[in-house]
Amino acid sequence: MSNDFKAQLLKPLYRLYERRLIQNLATDRIPSHIGIILDGHRRYARAEGMADYTTSYRAGMRKFEDVVVWAEEMDVPAITAWVLSTDNLTRPPEEIEPYFDVLVELFARLPGLARAHGFELRVIGSLDNLPPRLVAAAKQAVEDSGPGTRRVTIAMGYGGRQEIVDACRDLVDRLVAAGTPADDISAAINAEAIASHLYAADQPDADLVIRTSGESRLSGFLLWQSAYAEYAFVDVYWPAFRRVDFLRALRDYGRRSRRFGQ
Repeated sequence: MSNDFKAQLLKPLYRLYERRLIQNLATDRIPSHIGIILDGHRRYARAEGMADYTTSYRAGMRKFEDVVVWAEEMDVPAITAWVLSTDNLTRPPEEIEPYFDVLVELFARLPGLARAHGFELRVIGSLDNLPPRLVAAAKQAVEDSGPGTRRVTIAMGYGGRQEIVDACRDLVDRLVAAGTPADDISAAINAEAIASHLYAADQPDADLVIRTSGESRLSGFLLWQSAYAEYAFVDVYWPAFRRVDFLRALRDYGRRSRRFGQ
């Protein structure tokens, strides 16, 4: 029996399960900001016997578009998706260049998705380290998407440590430019001040972080913003991520007692 045939047989069962999950969701405990680590494209390609990674990259970006819609359906105000880390940039050209091309394709589609589903698009990360064609596509997508009642942020060329370093540098530069005496600069550097200089400083901290592919680590994603987040580590590779997996993560989040260090 082929995998496609099995999937068709299971569809009615998954729909029934999805309805049950939605009925059991704590609707007053939906996260206001979900971070998502899109992990497992290459392993998915190998597991599925694909000739190259491009097909799995494209499947993964289509899945991301699905998740944007699922988040809207569940009234999630903001999501941040980590599509490309600074570490990813060290991969061989034959692996990373096709991914750049697929991201360019994604940015070409996102304005239409943004207008259809009412979200504002943002892109964060060290864009100076990325190919000009990708940066241009990202900036054009942000410009064409316009305002929205929700927010979708794409972290690209992103590293959590670098974000904190950049925030500290920006803060110190602002203090110096304002004429703050050298002896007073250290006193002006505190958690609130650093947070105000992060890439998306006006966005709330992450309530829930989802990572696919069975890896149970953050790898530097939203290090500052996820200090009190809940985590959902899902076994499936990103291109195979299902609405059922998303709803399970929301259900489990709603069942947790968040103590914020208390």
